[in-house]
Amino acid sequence: MNKLKPPTEYHTRESNRRNSESIVYDDGTNTFFWRAHSFSVLVIAIIVLVYVVFIEEQYVDWEYNLKRGILAASVMFLAFGITQAKDGPFIRPHPAFWRLMLCVSVLYELGLVFLLFQTAKDARQLLTFIDPGLNKEIDFTAYGNDCDLWDHKHPTNPLHNIMSKMDGFVPAHFFGWFFKTLILRDIWLANMISFGFELLEYTFEHQLPNFSECWWDHWILDFMLCNGLGIYFGIKCCKHLSIKTYKWCGLFNIRSYKGKIRRVFAQFGPYSWVKFSWKPTENLYRWFYVSFVILFFLLAELNTFYLKFVLWVPPENPLVLSRLVMFMVWGAVSVREAYDYAAGQAKTFGQQSWITCAIIVTEFLLVIKFGGETLKKPFPQHIKYLWLSILISYITWSIWKFQMKFPRVKLFWRNIVYYYRGGHPVAKPTRSGDNSEDNANSESEASKHSQISSLSAEAKFSQ
Repeated sequence: MNKLKPPTEYHTRESNRRNSESIVYDDGTNTFFWRAHSFSVLVIAIIVLVYVVFIEEQYVDWEYNLKRGILAASVMFLAFGITQAKDGPFIRPHPAFWRLMLCVSVLYELGLVFLLFQTAKDARQLLTFIDPGLNKEIDFTAYGNDCDLWDHKHPTNPLHNIMSKMDGFVPAHFFGWFFKTLILRDIWLANMISFGFELLEYTFEHQLPNFSECWWDHWILDFMLCNGLGIYFGIKCCKHLSIKTYKWCGLFNIRSYKGKIRRVFAQFGPYSWVKFSWKPTENLYRWFYVSFVILFFLLAELNTFYLKFVLWVPPENPLVLSRLVMFMVWGAVSVREAYDYAAGQAKTFGQQSWITCAIIVTEFLLVIKFGGETLKKPFPQHIKYLWLSILISYITWSIWKFQMKFPRVKLFWRNIVYYYRGGHPVAKPTRSGDNSEDNANSESEASKHSQISSLSAEAKFSQ
């Protein structure tokens, strides 16, 4: 007995499916759960407002009324956004969920802009409206004081330095990079960001104490074990999701209870899966585009630590975890929209990508405004030389790799190499042959003209 409808009754989504997307079968069931309820939401919102005005008891506490007013205005905006905002690239578990996350990001950006026009003291005081326990200066922990792997001074527990680092940040690193890999869907890009952030911790450890870690904490515990294992399992999960065939049907079309339960849990998984191929070295545009993706990822990571420092928010505060979870959700949509824009699948920059970039930049401006004294601390000399060498290497390699506009420069260096190797120099290209692609096009055009002339000669001969 078939528990699902036969495959012939499914509709294969081939018209809009790209080559890198998995095969999807959908029976097209549209239940009450998927229908728009914009008018119902409007009626409910009006009823609530009428209740507040005519029935609810009025309060004279201005602070209480201010909090309720801000909360009510935010809920009204979210209700509008859930029903009226555009759908994004994801539809599971429901498009309304991703519209809600978009509107939450807009509210967060508005709050950041509001804080940007305050002083540091007033901004910290305003955060007490959310958590009264805030607005207290924090002494952040430095982890790089004692870096001995085996401490002979503690014979009862010689590995206490390693065991003291086994805190909540270990699973946070692992699961964080697992989900980041699911977002990026590229092992090279994930490892580059992971490596880059460890360099940033070295760079700014003179400004933030909690960036000061032991060498083995940086490269073994964080980069290789926690981040590396998270990236490895994330790539494995991406491969599993990419080879899977997705079959969707209505819950009432499934006869067995076991199948219904599976269908409910599958609702919280992806509707389909698109494999990413960033191709950063394909052309100059893709190279700079992927570079900016890495830059914004690293900037968002830095903002997490600097915002805690300048706004006096302790790491264990729920606001920190809430921001990380929200950024994970926003990042999933933003990276997908950014990839579609780079691949030519989307004509405009996505709405979630737009607001996420605005959030990252606004957070960075907040850090600059409120943490100016911290940021003015001079960098050590070896850090300056490190990033100067990285910048020079980046620019040099970019010019060497993507020198479509500089063919004579490339020819000059090739002749130098051939000279020292005892080879023959390369002939100087003509003006029309500066580009290899132009040479190939000219050769193909010449062959076409020769074929046309031969065909015309044969036609005349036959006549």
